[in-house]
Amino acid sequence: MLTERQGERLPEWLDAVRKDDLPSLDILAAGIDRDAVAAGLPLLRNSGVVEGHVNRIKMLKRQIFGCTGVQLLRK
Repeated sequence: MLTERQGERLPEWLDAVRKDDLPSLDILAAGIDRDAVAAGLPLLRNSGVVEGHVNRIKMLKRQIFGCTGVQLLRK
């Protein structure tokens, strides 16, 4: 569905997720905005690259948080 950009298959996938006994996927399926995801799946462009950069920057910020102190600032 994702690799072939077939948004019309989203409702049947959501129904299959609800029938399976996978609580994590069930929670995900319950929170999906069907119209927005179905409309976005066929699009050729996405924000994956940007989200990857944002994720990397957030990870770096988490790694260096608290590493600076008075001694380091004095150097």
